[in-house]
Amino acid sequence: MKHLSQSFSIKFEYQVYFTTGIFNKTNTLFHDFLHSTGTSASLRKILFVADKGVIDTHPELITEIQEYFSVDSQIQLIPDILIVPGGEIVKNGIAYFNNIVEAVNTFGIDRHSYIAAIGGGSVLDMVGYAAAVSHRGIKHIRIPTTVLSQNDSGIGVKNGINFFSKKNFLGTFAPPAVVFNDDNFLKTLTDRDWRSGISEAVKVALLKDEQFFNWIEANTAALVQRDMAAMNYLIWKCAQLHMEHIAGKDPFENGSSRPLDFGHWSAHKLEYLSNFEVRHGEAVAMGIALDTVYAELSGRLPSVQSKRIIQTLQNLGFEVSHPLLQVDKNNSPILAGLEEFREHLGGQLTIMLLKAIGEGEEVHEIDTDLLKQAGEKLAEMYKLQLQ
Repeated sequence: MKHLSQSFSIKFEYQVYFTTGIFNKTNTLFHDFLHSTGTSASLRKILFVADKGVIDTHPELITEIQEYFSVDSQIQLIPDILIVPGGEIVKNGIAYFNNIVEAVNTFGIDRHSYIAAIGGGSVLDMVGYAAAVSHRGIKHIRIPTTVLSQNDSGIGVKNGINFFSKKNFLGTFAPPAVVFNDDNFLKTLTDRDWRSGISEAVKVALLKDEQFFNWIEANTAALVQRDMAAMNYLIWKCAQLHMEHIAGKDPFENGSSRPLDFGHWSAHKLEYLSNFEVRHGEAVAMGIALDTVYAELSGRLPSVQSKRIIQTLQNLGFEVSHPLLQVDKNNSPILAGLEEFREHLGGQLTIMLLKAIGEGEEVHEIDTDLLKQAGEKLAEMYKLQLQ
């Protein structure tokens, strides 16, 4: 029998920049990037897609973008900046995805051109997916505007939209061309959105860096009081840990292990069950709390460390329990999240639990009786928190 074999590797490389005022005319960072990466002698185009919430809080932004690119003879700004809603609605289905694809066709955006997305993680996910599949890959520039997108989703390699009422059912692994984290956008966030993204920093610290968790624990007051220096450090450190993980042995998640999805199996389902009234970062905080107490009850995690984790989440202002997280029988809606998570992994159910702060352990089974006890214990803690 004859056969042919093929093997090749491709190097992916991108930069994440931390800056202030990315579209300030004196800030040449964006221009420097564009002019250092040109691969074509032809005029390159750039299409911007912006989160409506960002435009509402930064009404000068469109003018700033137009003025910033008015002096560049090698980059053609598409004057029609697309405005899309922020939040999960932009990912629920293909309507806004189709708008991006139609714009690519209408304005002749080719593989040497760019699609730049300004917004939170949901907008970046949707636009990144459209960029990845149009012409089999248009260069995607991310400008995250929330804590959650600057420290986690916006600096990763995943894109997607929701389908069949499942998170990220359609999507790609496609690294961005570049990421610009501009802390000016954080200043106009609501307190809720400011806090929401901190949960992903807690998550990665619990898995990978005990000292970072200790820092978060010690700086909860500064973070709650919106100290920008504290938040900038949290975002930078969290982004660093995420990127180190991505550079590991399975960046495109070909296996069934997804350690950075600690706390996410229930969080993803809770978002849907609450009709997205619970934000992603809030759901992740509750998911972390549920899996932490489960790890304690199953004999993995020392009680004193479990209490520290829950207390830190509460000190940051997170709720640690929700009625939809309660397990009262085998067909509780939240339990469907386990099967959907297994399906999304593409194989064996693999849940990351904690053995200690800074150290995780993969398990392949969840005891629903213990899960019920964990939910009840958290509900009681939450009642005490409210008193």
